[in-house]
Amino acid sequence: MSKKILLAEDEEVLRMLVVDTLEDEGYQVEEASDGEEALQCISKNDYDLIILDYMMPVFTGLEVIEKVRSMPERKGVKIMMLSAKSQQSDQEKVKEAGANYFMSKPFSPLELVAKVEGILSEN
Repeated sequence: MSKKILLAEDEEVLRMLVVDTLEDEGYQVEEASDGEEALQCISKNDYDLIILDYMMPVFTGLEVIEKVRSMPERKGVKIMMLSAKSQQSDQEKVKEAGANYFMSKPFSPLELVAKVEGILSEN
């Protein structure tokens, strides 16, 4: 069965690139264009991985992580943050909020696939 991923990213071109890349690898990908839409998806569906942009309209990636981590039924879901804000302090904020992984923008599609495969092969 294919793994299910939610991608929340407000930049449409980047979102399309990531979705195409991951679907080509056999993943089932759902999209959200802002933090609120992401939370609606998360409250209704189980995902193997949630990929969030840091800076999004309505709720930031950090706010989404904090809300997801407070949902008992979603406690164990893996979360990766994508961000152009790649300073150490930003990465620490992301980890403190409850993200499992961090990936700096820009990134190559191959780099993304390798990271996602690594995450989803962990137990």
